[in-house]
Amino acid sequence: MIFKSAKINAFRTWGLLLTMLGMGLMVLGTAGIVFWGHAGKVFAAVGLVIGLIAMMASLAIYFWAGMLSTSAVQVDCPECGKLTKMLGKTDRCMFCHTILTLDPNQANTTSSQLKAHSTPPSPSDTDHGMSSNS
Repeated sequence: MIFKSAKINAFRTWGLLLTMLGMGLMVLGTAGIVFWGHAGKVFAAVGLVIGLIAMMASLAIYFWAGMLSTSAVQVDCPECGKLTKMLGKTDRCMFCHTILTLDPNQANTTSSQLKAHSTPPSPSDTDHGMSSNS
């Protein structure tokens, strides 16, 4: 349950990871000049360009998450009582990670029932106890 989060928070997490990756590549690229001198300039240029691309991707993800956040439906979480935002028909609470839904057909469905419903049945489930011995 620790890795389950709301959809908007997941987008923001990917944006943060890309920001850290981009900054790290830029710092390591610049460190190439310190370690290898004039020969490290190529290493620095590659690190700076790839880092810049990662930072631009992070900017795009943060912008996208912000635009999604402005149009998200706000609901009160039944578990923690806090106001949270939902994307789509089902999402998780941003604070307590409870599964929330706007679909009345899935309103009282637990996470284990959702998993069982999404997995295909095994061949033993479709046999229904009937044997071919006659």
